[in-house]
Amino acid sequence: MDDQLEPEDFYFNEQGLMVFTEKYLLKRGYCCESRCRHCPYGFSENVHKNNVEEKNEKETN
Repeated sequence: MDDQLEPEDFYFNEQGLMVFTEKYLLKRGYCCESRCRHCPYGFSENVHKNNVEEKNEKETN
């Protein structure tokens, strides 16, 4: 993949933070598990929360 970002790959939100578009995230080809606003891979806060809870349960047992 070309490392150059195209204008359609991102935008800046109200806080001035860069937000990647779904098009770019698909082009990148993998989920970074950072809870991106436009994640096309199904990663969400709930998935992250469930993974953390499962990890904590395993560590306490």
